[in-house]
Amino acid sequence: MALPKIPAYDLPGAAELPEARAPWRLEPGRAALLVHDMQRYFCRPFGGAPLGPAVENIARLLRMARGAGMPVFYTAQEGNQFRPDRGLQADLWGPGMSADPGDTGILPELAPAEGDTVLVKHRYSAFQRSNLETLMRARGRDQLLIAGIYAHIGCLATAAEAFQRDIQPFAIADAQADFDRARHDMAMRWVAGCCGGVMATSQVLAGEAACA
Repeated sequence: MALPKIPAYDLPGAAELPEARAPWRLEPGRAALLVHDMQRYFCRPFGGAPLGPAVENIARLLRMARGAGMPVFYTAQEGNQFRPDRGLQADLWGPGMSADPGDTGILPELAPAEGDTVLVKHRYSAFQRSNLETLMRARGRDQLLIAGIYAHIGCLATAAEAFQRDIQPFAIADAQADFDRARHDMAMRWVAGCCGGVMATSQVLAGEAACA
């Protein structure tokens, strides 16, 4: 039930992204950025790529968001979860991470800054048992940029739930990483076909620059 060792693969490029069914366009003044589960425990199975390039792109998105005054949210699970609190996840993934900072800590190159919000993660979706939607509404935000890991699990579940809460999700394909390229691509196709937009980091940054 442990996390699998993840082989290297190339992240999808802008030319490889699926066309979204939704007609939405990213508007930075409506958007928030979510950095999903970038904790040491979840990152440890990667040997290098695609994690390294994804981390670089997340860092670029963080600089853009903070410079533009865009709200930044993180998710982070707690260690040594009480078994009833962990719920069915324990049946699929075991007891999860320890409470040691070597497991729970967010990668230092992506560390939260003053003004960012770190949400306690309870289930796959960042919206479950959190006040993410309330915090977004209070800030007048109804679009969500989703970066982090893993693309076909928590990132996908978060995008699906955002849609069901009338928040427009955008999966940032080269700022996410997954168990393998096949599941990464599947997640992007599912988002594009069912609930949101799929973008590359360069497209997000270009859109922000055009609005500046």
